[in-house]
Amino acid sequence: MKIGKLSIIIPAYNEGNTIHLILDKIKAVDLIEDIQKEVIIVNDFSTDHTEEAIHTYQQNNPELPISYYKHEFNKGKGAALHTGIAKATGEYLIIQDADLEYDPAEYNDLLKPVCSGFADVVYGSRFMGSNPHRILFFWHTIGNRWLTFASNMFSNLNLTDMETCYKLFDTKLIQSIKLTEQRFGFEPEVTQKIARVPKIRIYEVGISYYGRTYEDGKKIGWKDGVRAIYCILKYGLFKM
Repeated sequence: MKIGKLSIIIPAYNEGNTIHLILDKIKAVDLIEDIQKEVIIVNDFSTDHTEEAIHTYQQNNPELPISYYKHEFNKGKGAALHTGIAKATGEYLIIQDADLEYDPAEYNDLLKPVCSGFADVVYGSRFMGSNPHRILFFWHTIGNRWLTFASNMFSNLNLTDMETCYKLFDTKLIQSIKLTEQRFGFEPEVTQKIARVPKIRIYEVGISYYGRTYEDGKKIGWKDGVRAIYCILKYGLFKM
């Protein structure tokens, strides 16, 4: 399939210290088949200098197309993704966190199954392949694997990393799906709903992972894990 433009959706909350670094990495990537980039940043009511950092970057790097949106109050990562997805104009879109845990240099790995005509959706797995992975928390890893296992039970998929940030979607397809989760429940909700699309072709590729600790600014916690379980049951058992 010929893709003219990739929309890169970045939800941002208090990422003023790192947002320019991830944008530098995005700018440096040359996408395969001369695919162009569209960066969409959604500021979820940050209380630090995230907005100033973004505006400064836009002024200093006009060659990178960046569209900026902001929420008037904090709604959550899922809500920021809803806003970004609705604004996307590329044939495909990918989700990119504003921190440095995921490497934009690997966009092409996710694009290859689509460009070759095999996939409609591609997940980047932190648990497969030989790419580097920072070793962090045992129970966090077990939690991720258990949530993926539970999600697979209801979706009838065989994913290894449902909770991954890197998800590449056909834009019109994902825009046609009603998504409601405002926070980190986005991951299980979108997975359950995308799995129900008739004849959907979902692929997975290995990616690297440069994980952050809570001291580094990681925001997800145990309550989000509980919510994820609830969302797997809610969207897995009922067609909502």
